[in-house]
Amino acid sequence: MPLRFILAPDSFKESMTAEQACSAMQRGITRIFPDAHCIHVPMADGGEGTVDTFIAASNGQAVQCKVTGPLASQHIRAYFALIDQGKTAVIEMAQANGIHLLDVAQRNPLFTSTFGTGEMIKAALDLGVTKIIVGLGGSVTNDAGAGMAQALGARFLDVHHQQVALGAAYLKQIKSIDLSSLDLRLQQTEIIIASDVSNPLCGENGASFIFGPQKGATAEMVQQLDDNLGYFADLVSTQMNKNLKDIAGAGAAGGLGFGLMVFAGAHIRSGIELVIEQTKLAEKIAQADYVLTGEGKIDHQTQYGKTPFGVAQVAKQLNKPVIAFAGIVGDGIDELYDVGFTQIIGINPPDCTLVNALQNAAKHLEEAVVETLSNILRNEDEYLV
Repeated sequence: MPLRFILAPDSFKESMTAEQACSAMQRGITRIFPDAHCIHVPMADGGEGTVDTFIAASNGQAVQCKVTGPLASQHIRAYFALIDQGKTAVIEMAQANGIHLLDVAQRNPLFTSTFGTGEMIKAALDLGVTKIIVGLGGSVTNDAGAGMAQALGARFLDVHHQQVALGAAYLKQIKSIDLSSLDLRLQQTEIIIASDVSNPLCGENGASFIFGPQKGATAEMVQQLDDNLGYFADLVSTQMNKNLKDIAGAGAAGGLGFGLMVFAGAHIRSGIELVIEQTKLAEKIAQADYVLTGEGKIDHQTQYGKTPFGVAQVAKQLNKPVIAFAGIVGDGIDELYDVGFTQIIGINPPDCTLVNALQNAAKHLEEAVVETLSNILRNEDEYLV
């Protein structure tokens, strides 16, 4: 009887989409087991690829839109998913306000904003959806979701009752919050944040200190950003009676988690858990002989809500072997073998340059699958469940 493989990788950043990774895995498998049955389940965890994963899993529809980019002067073509017969929209904030949309020299989280994310939410509301899932990975923003709220009608006024400019640099200029024009449809719409970030808004574990530097913030900027977020959160607490800055996940996407909870009544769910549900991954794995997963990097952080960990957890419950492939295998992977991983394989050949790794990722993944399955054939008793 042909072996059945479930292929459930995330994207490999800057080199392969999740679906391309599935295809590379299948090419490797069929070189060793020509009659194998391979089921593609491209995955995501709320970050890059989440919209595509929901479209593939749900026979959904991509909706194109034009929105403001991370900088107010940018105009970005983005898209979101419509699923559940048009009742649910799935949005990736990074489509509008992601770090990939700015060159390194342009990145300054004092002046980037989430306005475009708010425009995407508004576009979804205009289509009459009753639920919106917002994935928060890959941001280049640090404005506590203020820009998102402004796009949806919130007004943040300075001492002269003028609207403040977009960006975290201006949060301390806000003296009053006017929600009289905030889109009323938010009250009738379930908003779900898909994120596995558990950081609070402020402090040494908050959005600015933990994620600010990778978005272009200097040490001095990080302190300013944290101060401004703290000021904004205190203003929200005083004027709206909502004290949410210490909630786990408030610091996701530069505080967009906080903004969505405050202004849109959103609640947070694990991104990978949402995707596992939507793809019906457990049902598929139950029928499998082997599960293959992977992403660009696997290390000790993988167990904190990353896709391969979520896949391995499901497979472990069903007593199925899980082989994970990664461009980089980092430190602290030994503990991963206790939580469901059978093997963790680095796909790149020795002395592989970064350019080579990115350009030839699909080929390297295919060859790594071939080598791994060849070893399994030689040691069948050791691996078969």
